[in-house]
Amino acid sequence: MTDLEIAKNTKLYDIREIAKKLEIDEDNLELYGKYKAKISEKVYENVKEKQDGKLVLVTAISPTPLGEGKTTISIAVADGLARIGKKSILALREPSLGPVFGIKGGATGGGRAQVAPMEEINLHFTGDIHAITSANNLLSAIIDNHIYFGNELKIKNVTWKRCVDLNDRQLRVVETGLSNEKKIVPRRDGFDISVASEIMAILCLSESLEDLKRRLGNIVIGYNEAGEPVYARDLKAQGAMAVLLKDAIKPNLIQTLEHTPCIMHGGPFANIAHGCNSIVATRLALKLADYTITEAGFGADLGAEKFLDIKCRKANISPDAVVCVATLKALKYHGGIDKENLKEENLEALKKGMENLYRHIDNLKNKFGLKVIIALNKFNTDSETEINYLREELKKKGVELSLVESWAKGSEGAIDIAKKLVELLDKPKPKLNYTYDLKDSIITKIEKVAKNIYGAEGLEIEEEALQKIKNIEKMGYSNLPVCIAKTQYSFSDDPKLLQIDEPFKIHVQDVVLKAGAEFIVIITGKIMTMPGLPKQPASEQIDIDENGEIVGIF
Repeated sequence: MTDLEIAKNTKLYDIREIAKKLEIDEDNLELYGKYKAKISEKVYENVKEKQDGKLVLVTAISPTPLGEGKTTISIAVADGLARIGKKSILALREPSLGPVFGIKGGATGGGRAQVAPMEEINLHFTGDIHAITSANNLLSAIIDNHIYFGNELKIKNVTWKRCVDLNDRQLRVVETGLSNEKKIVPRRDGFDISVASEIMAILCLSESLEDLKRRLGNIVIGYNEAGEPVYARDLKAQGAMAVLLKDAIKPNLIQTLEHTPCIMHGGPFANIAHGCNSIVATRLALKLADYTITEAGFGADLGAEKFLDIKCRKANISPDAVVCVATLKALKYHGGIDKENLKEENLEALKKGMENLYRHIDNLKNKFGLKVIIALNKFNTDSETEINYLREELKKKGVELSLVESWAKGSEGAIDIAKKLVELLDKPKPKLNYTYDLKDSIITKIEKVAKNIYGAEGLEIEEEALQKIKNIEKMGYSNLPVCIAKTQYSFSDDPKLLQIDEPFKIHVQDVVLKAGAEFIVIITGKIMTMPGLPKQPASEQIDIDENGEIVGIF
């Protein structure tokens, strides 16, 4: 059966029953049908004095086109903990429509390790991303309306882009205001995908509605004739934007197919944004259960680094342990084997591909100072010889391996990792080491991530990007963390450089101040903030049948 068929053939509990597991009463729920609800902000106020549970971060090796199943493993771990009698909860990101209709597919897990209702979550869910899109584009409309009516703020250079939650490369650069109406000023513009919007980052890093509104007001929309920043608050835009986001800031409650609670909220990409669910959701989850399982996007060099250096620093939290996900197919792919031959046993390719895994382990264990366990997402075609080889090699490095078979077996396939995690979590909590100090200069921060996490020998910075860094420092924002936009497929900024045997540099193409999100985006290589569809997009398989049933989402 497909993931969608498995999900549809599983009986879900009424979401009020899931809430009862967390001691949340119905008065503090806003129901979106039978299986989805928003959680009132009052719930956190009621539990904020409780001791936090254990926090487990799920990350992965550098991703491949095959998909490593990081969300599937996150769900499996939470279900596995529940199966052995532990009170567990998930804190995940919301899916974007871009990947759903593009190449990556949905983001609700797979097989018997899914959150549900699968198709509703992968499509419009509770409307959070639509609200973000509307708030983003309202600000764009306010900017151009201000210019139309005389431009009192003397805006010269608009840096704020419109957005849409779809992959549409045609919108990367557009011309607006071409109607030839009197006073309309044509200008060059562009679209980001909604999950790359600064408003998505703001939603995920805000601690309350009041904090959200403050951050919205701090958005830099462009620069005036004197080269000074113009803020959204100068346009009196933050109040109306906050109104559009008043429900979106409330976290969403759903369930796994085995009825483990899941708080799903926010969804920034990790290669072009910071890749973590909301602070609001994670903090709440830590108060509601003994074990919180959360996920950071793409490989540990991207999502985990940003989770640790941006989110943990802001929220004053840190993981008690890290699960790093790998598959034999992905390891052999990194070892140079093409997709058609990955099912065949090949110890030489596996050995070579394991260098990618070792780099991530070294970063997590020795650079960040965290406890790590490797989750091997097992497939039926996996070779026992290769599994045993991987286990023995990891043992030499003092790292535990656990086979996870939850795609086929549900929580039964995650008992081993659940038990090993509990044992690991019973040991003293490690101290998180950040990659850089906020007092470091912007270039020093970029260099420390590039050298210590990516393994680069240094930076090459475009002259225009260098000037932007100087301007940001003059504006007083040099103490913000950096959010590096980089390809997910390689430690370098070249997506084709899977095996890195020669010294390389990170090429900084652009720098963007996100004063509302309170970080600085560093764009490297050829990264795009508006993806495109592949030659054969997933949308070709998605349909609705004569009975009104959705088919084809994976």
